[in-house]
Amino acid sequence: MPVAVTRPSDLAESVPLAGLTTLGVGGPARYYVRAASVEGVAAAASWARAEGRPLLFLGGGSNLVISDEGFPGLVVHLQIRGIQVVPTEDAVELTAGAGEPWDSLVERAVSEGWAGVECLSGIPGLVGATPMQNVGAYGQDVSETITRVGVLDLHRGEPDELDRQACRFGYRDSRFKREDRGRYVILGVTYRLRPGGPPSIRYADLERHLAAQGIGAPTVADTRRAVIDVRRRKSMVIDPDDPNRRSVGSFFMNPVVPTGEAERIEAAARADGSLATGDKMPAFPAADGRTKLSAAWLIERAGLRRGYRRGQAGISTNHTLAIVNCGGATAQEVVALAREIRERVRDRFGVTLLPEPVFVGLEL
Repeated sequence: MPVAVTRPSDLAESVPLAGLTTLGVGGPARYYVRAASVEGVAAAASWARAEGRPLLFLGGGSNLVISDEGFPGLVVHLQIRGIQVVPTEDAVELTAGAGEPWDSLVERAVSEGWAGVECLSGIPGLVGATPMQNVGAYGQDVSETITRVGVLDLHRGEPDELDRQACRFGYRDSRFKREDRGRYVILGVTYRLRPGGPPSIRYADLERHLAAQGIGAPTVADTRRAVIDVRRRKSMVIDPDDPNRRSVGSFFMNPVVPTGEAERIEAAARADGSLATGDKMPAFPAADGRTKLSAAWLIERAGLRRGYRRGQAGISTNHTLAIVNCGGATAQEVVALAREIRERVRDRFGVTLLPEPVFVGLEL
């Protein structure tokens, strides 16, 4: 005889989701509940399973494109909070609940002089999303500091803990986003930071900005300020007065290709005059002897400029990689523009751009 599962007491119906995402598109959730504890998450998941409803776990909504039809199942809005600091012999282990605001955690680490996440300043969203996407910016990835991820295993219905290696991190990727998407709910993350350590300065924009400020030996605090300044110029921080504010940040990942392919693309661009004599195509060494290209450079050379619009969806006027909701955009308009960008880059260079955000009820 099946065991009855109690309906969550604060379950809501037909809750609009657009306002819970930074892009600001998407229809309603059939059911919605906030979960501020491991037990709350487990109870909500059990109820959805008993009702035969699909599950969507929502954090800060900064990396989601939700369909105009919304979500037919239960949206669980993760609100697990709490921060714990454990000093070790040569480091600090900082553990935060999945519902903690990410940038507030970075601000605390920087204020304490703990190095390891300073280049990830200004990124919207919550802690729980950082291992999912292996969040990175300005030459720093969160996987460099993550040591453990606390999860709820929905297959077994039990909490578990995965070490860094078990997370199978890749470039803007992890097992949570890939083969085990839908299996684990991230409950908390532990980061290993370096007290008094030097900041990571590996990105040209950051180096130039610090040099322009006359800062030759930057601290982690200097680096955080510089990162936020650079991000603000690109409309990559949440600013209510910025017309480019409604986005998921970078919509496409920088493609990683064989080095020979990168050389072919550069030669073709030079031959047709889109790369001037003496200029270099932006390219960076990647793993396995491959080369990472600039998606923004490819998009621009494919003829798509900042400010280009398709309906109420457009390319940011400050950053080619951001697709923005110009006001009243639908998810279909966003996806149509993303498809156009992808197709024009593929036609021009033979490179297929991969999206960064998670699509709910949509395909690119």
